[in-house]
Amino acid sequence: MVNYVFVTGGVVSGLGKGITAASLGRLLKARGYQVTMQKFDPYINVDPGTMNPIQHGEVFVTDDGTETDLDLGHYERFIDESLDKNSNVTSGKIYWSVLNKERHGDYGGGTVQVIPHITNEIKERFYRAKNPGEERIAIIEVGGTVGDIESQPFLEAIRQFQHDVGKEHAILIHVTLIPYLKASGEMKTKPTQASVKELQRLGLWPDILVCRSEYPLPLEMKDKIALFCNVPSEHVLQNLDVEYLYEAPLAMERENLAQAVLNCLHLEQREPDLSDWIEMTEALKNPKQEAEIAIVGKYTQLHDAYLSVVEALKHGGISCHTDIRFRWTDSETITEVNVEETFCGVDGILVPGGFGRRGTEGMILAAEYARREKIPYLGICLGMQMAIVAFARFVVGYHDAGSIEFQPETMHPVIALMPDQKDVENIGGTLRLGAYPCVLDEDSRCFALYGKREISERHRHRYEVNNDYRSVLEEAGMHLAGLSPDQRIVEMIEITDHPFYIGTQAHPEFKSRPNRPHPLFAGFVKAASEHRN
Repeated sequence: MVNYVFVTGGVVSGLGKGITAASLGRLLKARGYQVTMQKFDPYINVDPGTMNPIQHGEVFVTDDGTETDLDLGHYERFIDESLDKNSNVTSGKIYWSVLNKERHGDYGGGTVQVIPHITNEIKERFYRAKNPGEERIAIIEVGGTVGDIESQPFLEAIRQFQHDVGKEHAILIHVTLIPYLKASGEMKTKPTQASVKELQRLGLWPDILVCRSEYPLPLEMKDKIALFCNVPSEHVLQNLDVEYLYEAPLAMERENLAQAVLNCLHLEQREPDLSDWIEMTEALKNPKQEAEIAIVGKYTQLHDAYLSVVEALKHGGISCHTDIRFRWTDSETITEVNVEETFCGVDGILVPGGFGRRGTEGMILAAEYARREKIPYLGICLGMQMAIVAFARFVVGYHDAGSIEFQPETMHPVIALMPDQKDVENIGGTLRLGAYPCVLDEDSRCFALYGKREISERHRHRYEVNNDYRSVLEEAGMHLAGLSPDQRIVEMIEITDHPFYIGTQAHPEFKSRPNRPHPLFAGFVKAASEHRN
Protein backbone atom coordinates (compact mmCIF):
# COMPACT_ATOMS: atom_id res chain seq x y z
CA MET A 1 0.00 0.00 0.00
CA VAL A 2 1.26 3.47 -0.87
CA ASN A 3 0.55 6.25 1.61
CA TYR A 4 0.43 9.88 0.57
CA VAL A 5 1.44 13.07 2.34
CA PHE A 6 0.35 16.30 0.64
CA VAL A 7 2.14 19.53 1.56
CA THR A 8 0.41 22.86 0.89
CA GLY A 9 1.24 26.44 1.84
CA GLY A 10 -0.81 29.36 3.09
CA VAL A 11 -0.71 33.08 3.89
CA VAL A 12 2.39 33.96 1.81
CA SER A 13 4.76 32.25 -0.59
CA GLY A 14 8.35 31.42 0.25
CA LEU A 15 7.63 29.77 3.61
CA GLY A 16 9.75 26.74 2.81
CA LYS A 17 7.23 24.08 1.80
CA GLY A 18 9.95 22.39 -0.25
CA ILE A 19 12.38 22.25 2.67
CA THR A 20 9.60 21.00 4.97
CA ALA A 21 8.72 18.25 2.49
CA ALA A 22 12.38 17.35 1.94
CA SER A 23 13.03 17.29 5.71
CA LEU A 24 10.10 14.93 6.21
CA GLY A 25 11.52 12.69 3.49
CA ARG A 26 14.88 12.58 5.26
CA LEU A 27 13.26 11.75 8.61
CA LEU A 28 11.12 8.96 7.16
CA LYS A 29 14.10 7.44 5.32
CA ALA A 30 16.04 7.54 8.59
CA ARG A 31 13.29 5.33 9.97
CA GLY A 32 13.67 2.78 7.18
CA TYR A 33 10.66 3.83 5.09
CA GLN A 34 10.85 4.05 1.30
CA VAL A 35 10.11 7.58 0.15
CA THR A 36 9.31 9.19 -3.18
CA MET A 37 8.65 12.88 -3.80
CA GLN A 38 6.73 15.00 -6.29
CA LYS A 39 6.24 18.71 -6.93
CA PHE A 40 3.04 20.00 -8.54
CA ASP A 41 3.41 23.55 -9.87
CA PRO A 42 0.29 25.50 -10.93
CA TYR A 43 1.99 27.61 -13.60
CA ILE A 44 1.06 27.00 -17.25
CA ASN A 45 4.62 26.46 -18.53
CA VAL A 46 5.14 22.84 -19.56
CA ASP A 47 8.38 22.89 -17.55
CA PRO A 48 10.83 25.53 -16.26
CA GLY A 49 13.24 24.89 -19.15
CA THR A 50 12.43 28.11 -21.00
CA MET A 51 12.00 30.31 -17.91
CA ASN A 52 14.38 33.12 -17.02
CA PRO A 53 16.72 32.04 -14.17
CA ILE A 54 16.50 35.53 -12.68
CA GLN A 55 12.74 35.08 -12.27
CA HIS A 56 12.49 31.39 -11.50
CA GLY A 57 15.91 30.23 -10.30
CA GLU A 58 17.88 27.31 -11.67
CA VAL A 59 16.49 24.52 -13.81
CA PHE A 60 17.22 21.20 -12.14
CA VAL A 61 17.77 18.21 -14.45
CA THR A 62 17.03 14.58 -13.58
CA ASP A 63 18.81 11.47 -14.88
CA ASP A 64 16.08 10.83 -17.45
CA GLY A 65 16.49 14.32 -18.91
CA THR A 66 13.53 16.12 -17.37
CA GLU A 67 13.90 19.85 -16.71
CA THR A 68 12.32 20.52 -13.33
CA ASP A 69 11.75 23.03 -10.57
CA LEU A 70 14.69 23.73 -8.26
CA ASP A 71 12.83 22.20 -5.28
CA LEU A 72 13.59 18.78 -6.76
CA GLY A 73 17.24 19.53 -6.09
CA HIS A 74 16.42 19.88 -2.41
CA TYR A 75 14.45 16.64 -2.54
CA GLU A 76 17.36 14.72 -4.06
CA ARG A 77 19.92 16.23 -1.69
CA PHE A 78 17.82 15.45 1.38
CA ILE A 79 16.49 11.97 0.57
CA ASP A 80 19.44 10.90 -1.64
CA GLU A 81 17.19 9.44 -4.33
CA SER A 82 17.30 10.08 -8.08
CA LEU A 83 13.95 11.46 -9.20
CA ASP A 84 12.44 11.28 -12.70
CA LYS A 85 9.91 12.74 -15.14
CA ASN A 86 6.99 11.90 -12.84
CA SER A 87 8.46 14.00 -10.05
CA ASN A 88 7.60 17.46 -11.41
CA VAL A 89 4.16 18.19 -12.86
CA THR A 90 2.91 21.58 -14.01
CA SER A 91 -0.51 22.81 -15.07
CA GLY A 92 0.97 23.04 -18.56
CA LYS A 93 1.70 19.29 -18.58
CA ILE A 94 -1.77 18.50 -17.26
CA TYR A 95 -3.62 20.62 -19.81
CA TRP A 96 -1.30 19.46 -22.62
CA SER A 97 -2.14 15.84 -21.85
CA VAL A 98 -5.89 16.48 -21.60
CA LEU A 99 -5.97 18.46 -24.84
CA ASN A 100 -4.05 15.77 -26.71
CA LYS A 101 -6.53 13.17 -25.44
CA GLU A 102 -9.41 15.37 -26.59
CA ARG A 103 -7.86 15.74 -30.06
CA HIS A 104 -7.39 11.96 -30.17
CA GLY A 105 -11.05 11.41 -29.35
CA ASP A 106 -10.45 9.73 -26.01
CA TYR A 107 -13.41 11.52 -24.42
CA GLY A 108 -15.89 10.29 -26.99
CA GLY A 109 -17.09 13.72 -28.03
CA GLY A 110 -18.00 14.80 -24.51
CA THR A 111 -17.46 18.27 -23.12
CA VAL A 112 -13.98 18.53 -21.58
CA GLN A 113 -14.07 20.30 -18.22
CA VAL A 114 -11.85 21.10 -15.24
CA ILE A 115 -13.91 18.58 -13.26
CA PRO A 116 -13.59 15.70 -13.91
CA HIS A 117 -11.06 15.73 -16.77
CA ILE A 118 -8.34 18.02 -15.38
CA THR A 119 -8.70 16.71 -11.84
CA ASN A 120 -8.66 13.09 -13.08
CA GLU A 121 -5.41 13.79 -14.96
CA ILE A 122 -3.91 15.27 -11.79
CA LYS A 123 -4.97 12.23 -9.77
CA GLU A 124 -3.38 9.94 -12.33
CA ARG A 125 -0.08 11.75 -11.72
CA PHE A 126 -0.45 11.13 -7.98
CA TYR A 127 -0.57 7.41 -8.69
CA ARG A 128 2.51 7.62 -10.90
CA ALA A 129 4.58 8.60 -7.87
CA LYS A 130 5.03 4.90 -7.10
CA ASN A 131 6.26 1.72 -8.71
CA PRO A 132 3.67 -1.11 -8.71
CA GLY A 133 4.11 -3.52 -5.84
CA GLU A 134 6.32 -1.23 -3.74
CA GLU A 135 5.31 -0.01 -0.31
CA ARG A 136 6.21 3.66 -0.11
CA ILE A 137 5.31 6.98 1.38
CA ALA A 138 4.76 9.50 -1.42
CA ILE A 139 5.35 13.12 -0.38
CA ILE A 140 3.64 15.53 -2.78
CA GLU A 141 4.18 19.29 -2.56
CA VAL A 142 1.70 21.64 -4.21
CA GLY A 143 3.29 24.91 -5.34
CA GLY A 144 1.75 28.31 -4.81
CA THR A 145 -0.43 29.48 -1.94
CA VAL A 146 -3.90 28.35 -0.93
CA GLY A 147 -6.33 30.89 -2.36
CA ASP A 148 -4.49 31.25 -5.68
CA ILE A 149 -6.86 30.75 -8.62
CA GLU A 150 -4.46 28.51 -10.52
CA SER A 151 -3.97 26.04 -7.63
CA GLN A 152 -7.68 25.27 -7.13
CA PRO A 153 -7.80 22.26 -9.52
CA PHE A 154 -4.91 20.66 -7.61
CA LEU A 155 -6.62 21.15 -4.25
CA GLU A 156 -9.87 19.75 -5.64
CA ALA A 157 -7.93 16.75 -6.96
CA ILE A 158 -6.50 16.17 -3.47
CA ARG A 159 -10.01 16.30 -1.99
CA GLN A 160 -11.24 13.71 -4.46
CA PHE A 161 -8.10 11.61 -4.03
CA GLN A 162 -8.53 11.44 -0.25
CA HIS A 163 -12.05 10.17 -0.84
CA ASP A 164 -10.78 7.58 -3.35
CA VAL A 165 -7.96 6.05 -1.28
CA GLY A 166 -9.22 6.83 2.20
CA LYS A 167 -8.10 9.68 4.44
CA GLU A 168 -6.04 7.27 6.53
CA HIS A 169 -3.81 6.77 3.48
CA ALA A 170 -3.65 10.42 2.29
CA ILE A 171 -2.99 13.15 4.82
CA LEU A 172 -2.39 16.89 4.51
CA ILE A 173 0.36 19.06 6.00
CA HIS A 174 -0.27 22.80 5.77
CA VAL A 175 2.72 25.14 6.07
CA THR A 176 1.64 28.55 7.26
CA LEU A 177 2.89 31.77 8.85
CA ILE A 178 2.61 33.17 12.37
CA PRO A 179 3.68 36.81 11.86
CA TYR A 180 5.22 38.92 14.61
CA LEU A 181 3.99 42.50 14.95
CA LYS A 182 6.86 44.57 16.27
CA ALA A 183 4.68 47.53 17.26
CA SER A 184 2.58 45.47 19.66
CA GLY A 185 5.20 42.83 20.41
CA GLU A 186 2.76 40.03 19.56
CA MET A 187 2.58 36.99 17.33
CA LYS A 188 -0.72 36.68 15.49
CA THR A 189 -2.59 33.49 14.62
CA LYS A 190 -5.35 35.03 12.50
CA PRO A 191 -3.54 34.58 9.13
CA THR A 192 -3.13 30.87 9.89
CA GLN A 193 -6.77 30.56 10.91
CA ALA A 194 -7.88 32.29 7.70
CA SER A 195 -5.68 30.05 5.56
CA VAL A 196 -7.03 26.89 7.18
CA LYS A 197 -10.60 28.22 6.80
CA GLU A 198 -9.92 28.62 3.06
CA LEU A 199 -8.75 25.00 2.89
CA GLN A 200 -11.84 23.86 4.78
CA ARG A 201 -14.04 25.81 2.38
CA LEU A 202 -12.49 23.67 -0.40
CA GLY A 203 -13.28 20.48 1.50
CA LEU A 204 -9.80 19.88 2.94
CA TRP A 205 -8.91 19.52 6.61
CA PRO A 206 -5.19 19.68 7.52
CA ASP A 207 -3.89 16.88 9.69
CA ILE A 208 -0.70 18.74 10.67
CA LEU A 209 0.15 22.45 10.75
CA VAL A 210 3.77 23.54 10.35
CA CYS A 211 3.96 27.14 11.52
CA ARG A 212 6.82 29.36 10.37
CA SER A 213 7.61 31.98 12.99
CA GLU A 214 10.45 34.18 14.16
CA TYR A 215 9.90 33.25 17.80
CA PRO A 216 8.93 29.99 19.57
CA LEU A 217 5.23 29.28 19.85
CA PRO A 218 4.03 29.12 23.47
CA LEU A 219 1.85 26.16 24.37
CA GLU A 220 -1.24 28.31 24.84
CA MET A 221 -0.85 29.63 21.28
CA LYS A 222 -0.56 26.08 19.90
CA ASP A 223 -3.72 25.18 21.82
CA LYS A 224 -5.51 28.21 20.36
CA ILE A 225 -4.47 27.30 16.80
CA ALA A 226 -5.52 23.70 17.39
CA LEU A 227 -8.94 24.78 18.65
CA PHE A 228 -9.72 27.11 15.75
CA CYS A 229 -8.17 24.90 13.05
CA ASN A 230 -9.56 21.57 14.24
CA VAL A 231 -6.25 19.72 14.64
CA PRO A 232 -4.72 18.09 17.73
CA SER A 233 -2.47 20.45 19.68
CA GLU A 234 0.47 18.04 19.33
CA HIS A 235 0.11 18.36 15.54
CA VAL A 236 0.71 22.14 15.63
CA LEU A 237 4.45 22.31 15.03
CA GLN A 238 6.71 25.34 15.01
CA ASN A 239 9.28 25.82 12.25
CA LEU A 240 11.84 28.37 13.36
CA ASP A 241 14.62 29.68 11.15
CA VAL A 242 17.83 27.63 11.28
CA GLU A 243 21.31 28.96 10.66
CA TYR A 244 22.17 26.20 8.20
CA LEU A 245 19.80 24.65 5.68
CA TYR A 246 20.74 21.07 6.56
CA GLU A 247 19.74 21.60 10.19
CA ALA A 248 16.09 21.73 9.10
CA PRO A 249 15.45 17.95 9.35
CA LEU A 250 16.96 17.89 12.84
CA ALA A 251 14.82 20.87 13.89
CA MET A 252 11.68 19.15 12.57
CA GLU A 253 12.71 15.93 14.30
CA ARG A 254 12.70 17.84 17.60
CA GLU A 255 9.17 18.95 16.72
CA ASN A 256 8.16 15.29 16.11
CA LEU A 257 7.09 15.87 12.51
CA ALA A 258 7.75 12.30 11.37
CA GLN A 259 6.04 10.84 14.43
CA ALA A 260 2.96 12.97 13.75
CA VAL A 261 2.87 11.82 10.11
CA LEU A 262 3.23 8.14 11.02
CA ASN A 263 0.55 8.56 13.66
CA CYS A 264 -1.88 10.04 11.11
CA LEU A 265 -1.09 7.24 8.61
CA HIS A 266 -1.37 4.55 11.32
CA LEU A 267 2.12 3.29 10.50
CA GLU A 268 4.71 1.79 12.82
CA GLN A 269 6.75 4.23 14.88
CA ARG A 270 10.45 3.46 14.42
CA GLU A 271 13.62 4.83 15.96
CA PRO A 272 15.45 7.03 13.45
CA ASP A 273 19.13 6.72 12.58
CA LEU A 274 20.27 10.29 11.95
CA SER A 275 23.86 9.80 13.06
CA ASP A 276 25.41 10.53 9.64
CA TRP A 277 23.23 13.63 9.21
CA ILE A 278 24.15 14.92 12.67
CA GLU A 279 27.82 14.32 11.95
CA MET A 280 27.52 16.17 8.65
CA THR A 281 25.82 19.21 10.21
CA GLU A 282 28.42 19.34 12.97
CA ALA A 283 31.18 19.44 10.36
CA LEU A 284 29.26 22.18 8.53
CA LYS A 285 28.92 24.30 11.68
CA ASN A 286 32.49 23.82 12.88
CA PRO A 287 34.90 24.45 9.99
CA LYS A 288 38.64 24.55 10.61
CA GLN A 289 39.49 26.93 7.80
CA GLU A 290 37.87 29.05 5.11
CA ALA A 291 38.22 29.70 1.38
CA GLU A 292 36.78 32.39 -0.87
CA ILE A 293 35.30 31.26 -4.17
CA ALA A 294 34.34 33.68 -6.93
CA ILE A 295 31.20 32.59 -8.79
CA VAL A 296 31.36 34.32 -12.16
CA GLY A 297 27.97 34.37 -13.85
CA LYS A 298 25.38 36.46 -15.61
CA TYR A 299 22.47 35.80 -13.21
CA THR A 300 24.16 36.87 -9.97
CA GLN A 301 21.21 39.15 -9.04
CA LEU A 302 19.36 36.02 -7.89
CA HIS A 303 21.55 33.45 -6.19
CA ASP A 304 18.88 30.76 -6.68
CA ALA A 305 19.92 30.76 -10.35
CA TYR A 306 22.99 28.81 -9.19
CA LEU A 307 21.43 27.03 -6.23
CA SER A 308 22.84 23.55 -6.86
CA VAL A 309 26.31 24.97 -7.56
CA VAL A 310 26.27 26.83 -4.24
CA GLU A 311 25.09 23.76 -2.35
CA ALA A 312 27.67 21.52 -4.05
CA LEU A 313 30.43 23.94 -3.02
CA LYS A 314 29.14 23.80 0.55
CA HIS A 315 29.20 19.99 0.36
CA GLY A 316 32.81 20.15 -0.79
CA GLY A 317 33.54 22.45 2.15
CA ILE A 318 31.97 19.99 4.59
CA SER A 319 34.24 17.22 3.34
CA CYS A 320 37.42 19.18 4.13
CA HIS A 321 36.10 21.25 7.06
CA THR A 322 36.22 24.48 5.06
CA ASP A 323 33.81 27.40 5.35
CA ILE A 324 33.06 28.71 1.84
CA ARG A 325 32.86 32.46 1.35
CA PHE A 326 31.22 33.46 -1.93
CA ARG A 327 32.30 36.41 -4.04
CA TRP A 328 29.41 36.92 -6.44
CA THR A 329 30.86 38.39 -9.64
CA ASP A 330 28.77 39.72 -12.51
CA SER A 331 30.66 38.59 -15.61
CA GLU A 332 29.41 41.64 -17.54
CA THR A 333 31.49 43.92 -15.32
CA ILE A 334 34.84 42.16 -15.90
CA THR A 335 37.29 43.88 -18.24
CA GLU A 336 40.98 43.54 -19.02
CA VAL A 337 41.53 46.64 -16.91
CA ASN A 338 39.80 45.44 -13.73
CA VAL A 339 40.21 41.65 -13.92
CA GLU A 340 43.10 41.59 -11.43
CA GLU A 341 41.27 43.85 -9.00
CA THR A 342 38.09 41.76 -9.40
CA PHE A 343 39.76 38.52 -8.38
CA CYS A 344 42.36 39.83 -5.95
CA GLY A 345 42.53 37.50 -2.96
CA VAL A 346 40.17 34.78 -4.21
CA ASP A 347 41.11 31.16 -3.65
CA GLY A 348 39.11 29.68 -6.51
CA ILE A 349 37.13 30.76 -9.57
CA LEU A 350 34.02 28.92 -10.75
CA VAL A 351 32.19 29.74 -13.97
CA PRO A 352 28.77 28.00 -14.06
CA GLY A 353 26.40 27.24 -16.93
CA GLY A 354 24.29 29.71 -18.86
CA PHE A 355 22.90 30.67 -22.25
CA GLY A 356 23.30 33.67 -24.51
CA ARG A 357 26.17 36.00 -25.37
CA ARG A 358 25.73 38.46 -22.51
CA GLY A 359 28.67 38.38 -20.09
CA THR A 360 30.68 35.72 -21.92
CA GLU A 361 33.68 37.96 -22.58
CA GLY A 362 34.01 38.46 -18.83
CA MET A 363 33.87 34.69 -18.31
CA ILE A 364 36.68 34.25 -20.85
CA LEU A 365 38.81 36.79 -18.98
CA ALA A 366 38.08 35.02 -15.67
CA ALA A 367 39.09 31.64 -17.11
CA GLU A 368 42.32 33.10 -18.52
CA TYR A 369 43.16 34.89 -15.26
CA ALA A 370 42.73 31.64 -13.31
CA ARG A 371 45.00 29.81 -15.77
CA ARG A 372 47.66 32.49 -15.80
CA GLU A 373 47.72 33.11 -12.04
CA LYS A 374 47.46 29.41 -11.10
CA ILE A 375 44.18 29.93 -9.22
CA PRO A 376 42.01 26.78 -8.92
CA TYR A 377 39.33 26.86 -11.63
CA LEU A 378 36.18 24.84 -12.22
CA GLY A 379 34.18 25.44 -15.42
CA ILE A 380 30.72 23.94 -15.70
CA CYS A 381 29.04 23.60 -19.11
CA LEU A 382 29.36 27.16 -20.47
CA GLY A 383 32.22 27.59 -18.01
CA MET A 384 34.14 24.80 -19.73
CA GLN A 385 33.38 26.21 -23.17
CA MET A 386 34.62 29.67 -22.19
CA ALA A 387 37.79 28.12 -20.71
CA ILE A 388 38.46 26.49 -24.08
CA VAL A 389 37.84 29.76 -25.90
CA ALA A 390 40.24 31.50 -23.50
CA PHE A 391 42.88 28.80 -24.05
CA ALA A 392 42.50 29.05 -27.83
CA ARG A 393 42.89 32.82 -27.74
CA PHE A 394 45.68 33.28 -25.20
CA VAL A 395 47.69 30.06 -25.57
CA VAL A 396 47.09 28.75 -29.08
CA GLY A 397 47.00 32.26 -30.54
CA TYR A 398 43.59 32.25 -32.27
CA HIS A 399 42.71 35.80 -31.21
CA ASP A 400 39.17 35.66 -32.62
CA ALA A 401 38.41 32.16 -31.29
CA GLY A 402 34.87 31.80 -30.03
CA SER A 403 31.65 29.84 -29.95
CA ILE A 404 29.33 29.95 -32.92
CA GLU A 405 26.52 30.47 -30.40
CA PHE A 406 27.85 34.02 -29.89
CA GLN A 407 30.26 34.59 -32.79
CA PRO A 408 28.93 32.90 -35.93
CA GLU A 409 31.40 34.95 -37.96
CA THR A 410 34.54 33.70 -36.14
CA MET A 411 37.32 32.09 -38.18
CA HIS A 412 38.06 29.70 -35.29
CA PRO A 413 34.79 28.25 -33.89
CA VAL A 414 36.32 26.08 -31.15
CA ILE A 415 32.81 25.58 -29.76
CA ALA A 416 30.23 24.41 -32.30
CA LEU A 417 26.62 23.27 -32.48
CA MET A 418 26.07 19.57 -31.79
CA PRO A 419 25.18 17.73 -35.03
CA ASP A 420 21.87 16.45 -33.65
CA GLN A 421 20.84 20.03 -32.74
CA LYS A 422 21.22 21.60 -36.18
CA ASP A 423 17.60 21.29 -37.30
CA VAL A 424 16.04 21.99 -33.89
CA GLU A 425 13.74 25.03 -33.87
CA ASN A 426 11.87 24.85 -30.55
CA ILE A 427 14.00 25.83 -27.55
CA GLY A 428 11.98 23.98 -24.91
CA GLY A 429 13.01 20.43 -23.98
CA THR A 430 15.27 20.03 -27.02
CA LEU A 431 18.75 20.34 -25.48
CA ARG A 432 21.02 17.40 -24.82
CA LEU A 433 19.38 16.52 -21.52
CA GLY A 434 19.89 13.95 -18.77
CA ALA A 435 22.54 11.44 -17.79
CA TYR A 436 25.23 10.47 -20.30
CA PRO A 437 28.30 8.27 -19.82
CA CYS A 438 31.89 9.51 -19.96
CA VAL A 439 35.19 7.62 -20.11
CA LEU A 440 38.08 9.22 -18.23
CA ASP A 441 41.76 9.06 -19.14
CA GLU A 442 43.50 7.13 -16.38
CA ASP A 443 46.39 9.62 -16.46
CA SER A 444 44.12 12.56 -15.67
CA ARG A 445 43.36 14.46 -12.47
CA CYS A 446 39.67 13.79 -13.17
CA PHE A 447 40.28 10.05 -12.97
CA ALA A 448 42.14 10.51 -9.68
CA LEU A 449 39.21 12.47 -8.26
CA TYR A 450 36.47 10.08 -9.39
CA GLY A 451 38.50 6.95 -8.70
CA LYS A 452 37.02 5.14 -11.68
CA ARG A 453 37.26 5.17 -15.46
CA GLU A 454 33.58 5.20 -16.45
CA ILE A 455 31.27 7.82 -14.96
CA SER A 456 27.83 9.25 -15.65
CA GLU A 457 26.80 12.89 -15.31
CA ARG A 458 23.72 14.95 -16.16
CA HIS A 459 23.79 17.36 -19.10
CA ARG A 460 21.90 20.41 -20.34
CA HIS A 461 23.51 21.98 -23.40
CA ARG A 462 23.28 22.47 -27.15
CA TYR A 463 26.92 23.20 -28.07
CA GLU A 464 30.12 21.17 -27.74
CA VAL A 465 33.86 21.27 -28.40
CA ASN A 466 34.53 21.45 -32.13
CA ASN A 467 36.34 18.21 -32.94
CA ASP A 468 38.32 19.95 -35.70
CA TYR A 469 40.33 21.70 -32.97
CA ARG A 470 41.06 18.76 -30.70
CA SER A 471 44.63 18.15 -31.85
CA VAL A 472 45.52 21.86 -31.76
CA LEU A 473 44.26 22.20 -28.18
CA GLU A 474 46.10 19.05 -27.04
CA GLU A 475 49.35 20.08 -28.69
CA ALA A 476 49.19 23.40 -26.83
CA GLY A 477 48.85 21.65 -23.45
CA MET A 478 45.13 21.11 -22.86
CA HIS A 479 44.32 17.58 -21.76
CA LEU A 480 41.04 16.15 -23.06
CA ALA A 481 40.48 14.16 -19.90
CA GLY A 482 37.03 12.73 -20.58
CA LEU A 483 35.29 11.62 -23.78
CA SER A 484 31.98 10.01 -24.62
CA PRO A 485 32.28 6.21 -25.05
CA ASP A 486 32.27 6.61 -28.84
CA GLN A 487 34.94 9.35 -28.45
CA ARG A 488 32.79 11.78 -30.45
CA ILE A 489 32.16 14.31 -27.67
CA VAL A 490 34.68 15.99 -25.38
CA GLU A 491 33.13 15.79 -21.92
CA MET A 492 35.94 17.00 -19.65
CA ILE A 493 39.15 18.99 -20.02
CA GLU A 494 41.99 19.93 -17.70
CA ILE A 495 45.35 21.67 -17.74
CA THR A 496 48.05 19.43 -16.36
CA ASP A 497 50.64 22.02 -15.23
CA HIS A 498 48.13 23.81 -13.00
CA PRO A 499 47.14 23.23 -9.35
CA PHE A 500 43.50 22.62 -10.40
CA TYR A 501 42.00 23.60 -13.74
CA ILE A 502 39.07 21.43 -14.82
CA GLY A 503 36.11 21.96 -17.12
CA THR A 504 33.15 19.67 -17.59
CA GLN A 505 30.40 19.82 -20.19
CA ALA A 506 28.06 18.23 -17.64
CA HIS A 507 26.39 19.62 -14.52
CA PRO A 508 27.96 17.60 -11.68
CA GLU A 509 26.34 19.86 -9.08
CA PHE A 510 23.04 18.03 -9.59
CA LYS A 511 24.43 14.80 -8.12
CA SER A 512 26.19 16.25 -5.08
CA ARG A 513 24.87 15.41 -1.61
CA PRO A 514 25.66 17.08 1.75
CA ASN A 515 26.83 13.80 3.27
CA ARG A 516 28.34 12.56 -0.03
CA PRO A 517 29.94 15.51 -1.86
CA HIS A 518 30.64 15.31 -5.57
CA PRO A 519 34.34 14.50 -6.20
CA LEU A 520 34.86 17.47 -8.53
CA PHE A 521 33.56 19.94 -5.95
CA ALA A 522 35.39 18.24 -3.09
CA GLY A 523 38.62 18.39 -5.11
CA PHE A 524 38.02 22.00 -6.15
CA VAL A 525 37.38 23.19 -2.58
CA LYS A 526 40.42 21.26 -1.34
CA ALA A 527 42.57 22.95 -4.00
CA ALA A 528 41.12 26.36 -3.06
CA SER A 529 41.91 25.74 0.62
CA GLU A 530 45.49 24.77 -0.27
CA HIS A 531 45.79 27.89 -2.42
CA ARG A 532 44.72 30.04 0.55
CA ASN A 533 47.20 28.37 2.87
